[in-house]
Amino acid sequence: MPPNTTASSGQKPGKSGRKKGRKARLFLIVLVLAIIGGIAFGAYWGVSTVRASFPQTKGSIKLDGLSGPVNVKRDGNGIPQVYASSDEDLFMAQGFVQAQDRFYEMDVRRHMTSGRLSEMFGKGQVKNDEFLRTLGWNRVAQKEYDTKLSASTKKYLQAYAKGVNAYLKGKDGKDISLEYAALGFSNDYTPQQWTPVDSVAWLKAMAWDLRGNMQDEIDRSLMTSRLGPKQIADLYPEYPYSRNKAIVQEGAYDSVTGTYARTGTASGASSTAGTGLTGNTEAPAGFQSQLSGLYDVLDKVPTAVGVNGNGIGSNSWVVSGSHTITGKPLLANDPHLSASLPSVWYQMGLHCTALSAKCQYDVAGYTFAGMPGVVIGHNQDIAWGMTNSGVDVTDLYLEKITGEGYEYDGKVRPFSTRKETIKVAGGASKTIVVRSTEDGMPLLSDRDDELVKVGKKATVDAGAPDRGDGYAIALRWTALDPGNSMDAVFEMDKASDWTEFRKASTSFDVPSQNLVYADTEGNIGYQLPGRIPTRAEGDDGSLPSPGWESKYRWTGYIKQSALPYEYNPKRGYIVTANQAVVDKDKYPYTLTTDWGYGTRSQRINDLIESKINGGGKISTDDMRQMQLDNSSEIAKLIVPKLLKIDVADPDVRQAQKLLEGWDYTQDSDSAAAAYFNATWRNILKLAFGNKLPKELRVKGQCLNVDRVDTTGPADADQKVRECGERDADQAQPDGGDRWFEVVRKIINDEKNDWWQLPKTRTQKATDTRDELFGRALRDARWELTAKLGKDIDTWSWGRLHRLFLKNQTLGTEGPRFLQYMLNRGPWKLGGGEATVNATGWNAAGGYGVVWVPSMRMVVNLGDLDKSKWINLSGASGHAYSAHYTDQTDLWAKGELLPWAFSDKAVDKRTSDTLVLEP
Repeated sequence: MPPNTTASSGQKPGKSGRKKGRKARLFLIVLVLAIIGGIAFGAYWGVSTVRASFPQTKGSIKLDGLSGPVNVKRDGNGIPQVYASSDEDLFMAQGFVQAQDRFYEMDVRRHMTSGRLSEMFGKGQVKNDEFLRTLGWNRVAQKEYDTKLSASTKKYLQAYAKGVNAYLKGKDGKDISLEYAALGFSNDYTPQQWTPVDSVAWLKAMAWDLRGNMQDEIDRSLMTSRLGPKQIADLYPEYPYSRNKAIVQEGAYDSVTGTYARTGTASGASSTAGTGLTGNTEAPAGFQSQLSGLYDVLDKVPTAVGVNGNGIGSNSWVVSGSHTITGKPLLANDPHLSASLPSVWYQMGLHCTALSAKCQYDVAGYTFAGMPGVVIGHNQDIAWGMTNSGVDVTDLYLEKITGEGYEYDGKVRPFSTRKETIKVAGGASKTIVVRSTEDGMPLLSDRDDELVKVGKKATVDAGAPDRGDGYAIALRWTALDPGNSMDAVFEMDKASDWTEFRKASTSFDVPSQNLVYADTEGNIGYQLPGRIPTRAEGDDGSLPSPGWESKYRWTGYIKQSALPYEYNPKRGYIVTANQAVVDKDKYPYTLTTDWGYGTRSQRINDLIESKINGGGKISTDDMRQMQLDNSSEIAKLIVPKLLKIDVADPDVRQAQKLLEGWDYTQDSDSAAAAYFNATWRNILKLAFGNKLPKELRVKGQCLNVDRVDTTGPADADQKVRECGERDADQAQPDGGDRWFEVVRKIINDEKNDWWQLPKTRTQKATDTRDELFGRALRDARWELTAKLGKDIDTWSWGRLHRLFLKNQTLGTEGPRFLQYMLNRGPWKLGGGEATVNATGWNAAGGYGVVWVPSMRMVVNLGDLDKSKWINLSGASGHAYSAHYTDQTDLWAKGELLPWAFSDKAVDKRTSDTLVLEP
């Protein structure tokens, strides 16, 4: 039976119109289910089943393990604020409340991190589980819990798990969520007890999605099958330090003390010569096919918060009180992550009724369901935001296999091995063997038969060891070493000043994030944390390395005191948006060769400077408006060139005229934005996309290309039919700001080789930029005619650029009727790729929204109760709760909700109060 209750559930109804809509949908569902499954089945799946898992939000519930009563106050959006008199009670209540709203999501997450998805979803997930078991996230999390985490962190994790399990006590699957009711028809899966390690392992999933440049490492190697070193260099230009400012602009690395100082002695540019492949700029011939197989494996791994490590970014900036209306800092943050339903974030407040040694927390913000503490937000003294730093913490190694071992400095070393048994719902278990090098690098190639075949055929440099039984691919990644990131969450949540915040950041091993800071005393700051490797001279981590030579192994880690930071810079603001952390001339270490190119960050810098230089002061709403900036920087560069092209076709000319007088903003109702983005997409396809190898192009898009099989007879005129192999949201060119920089570099070189296209049966050859641009204008016109109709007055960017929110398991793989129940959308959005309002889309694959600002917040350090926030979806993970997507319409319009923090403000907004009693 469920825990003893003294009052019935108190779910607050939404607006009457939405309530009628939900009732209508519920009625339709029951009717459909009755028809397809029989009356008994439909009756079982009636409204009572859908609502059975809705949480109790009023009255009281008795929970064994509490030392005192806990109040859970929810506002009109179902966002909880929890009040307790001890730390353990606070985190136990957090576990209970998150489980009330999101347990199915939490359960799926822990099955992903432990490689046990097959237990829930059957044989279709076995390959994913094999790969996840090979990475061993859960094993590393267990080591962290056993050997690394502080006693207080363990105590809080145990309390959190106790709260989750108190929620589960006595409940059947259908009492927990609609998804379990659905799974109950296909297998006898029953949720297990929550453990502290389940929470710790989620940080590994985060780190995987935010792992840095591993995808670029693979892509550069894949390109060698069709492109030469200069062409590849063209597609990965240097970061434009002179145009797009780095995050840290004051201070420098002090070569005397070995620390980063606010003023210091710069030691000169870092060494970035070499590629990790014996000094060459090319991967070994044949290795690109091996990496293609690896990409296929990686692409199938479920995402945690990002798009499998590709393209994602974030914005966070802080403005000091000298430039704000309040006279105190304002801090904004909007992480750009995969769109998911429910949102990856869960808004929450955790408050001690009185701060003391027994109860130390008064914090609110964005949490992860399944993990205690607040990840991004503010407490009574400080606020902080995060963006992905993009530093390079992964390297791939080509390993020479000999018998049962691998070659290393001329000797054969044995693999470390372990067996993993994967249980499969509705099927037989499968046992795999995981092999790792002695320094802990798992062999990813063991998880794909094609990688093994290609490894036997791969050719390498003359100096490489004989292939024998073939080459394998191993992964070195900082997150596979036990760390202390969970400690950092609790330490930041209670930090009271810059010194305590910086100290907390030293525990934030993975994922390495840009940390932006402000406090109520008026200070602002930035810190780069993380366990960041150092490499041998000549190895910059940009390409896979030979594993058989020790000189390519990591040499250590950058000292925490040497990591870049800023505190109260003279300019009075700090902007982070995935750009370079620090100018390469001010820092001796290579943090990465693959920064974001700074398009968003520089636009934010410009917006702030424009306000300041105009004599104005920045308000909370100004910060919100900056988050919604839709300006297209690439349009500003290209449109003047497009308007000079003489277009003969009247229909194409009609579309071209949309660009005349366009202000470059990508609002959802803009026809000009639709036409420009279609033209940009076609420019990229013609100039670059059709010249990339099949492993990078969109799956199913086929081209006749020159034969490159060197084993056959030489015949320059021979063509072969070759089809793309990559999913649409992962293909290249994706149109991000790397491609902005690629085009910017050659835009004034009208006869650059990239603009040249051969003659085909249906198209003339192009020799110049304007000829290619003219063809892109025509192709875009007819593409939009097919998609939106011939009448350009009906065109709009939002009709192309749509967001669908999908349940990440049954909403994508389940029966059609179940997808209808669980998924929502579409929403027509403005914004775009590499704009501040970063509603990302992949230009190679189409116009649909791939990632989004997963939340938005603006913290007012002058009056915390005047802060604002919003989530992508809602607090609830229950499909027919009033709070499933009750924030999405507001989010899509760019609006923010009030963020109450003080007791008085919270009480004013409270709709439901639940008391948890010992």
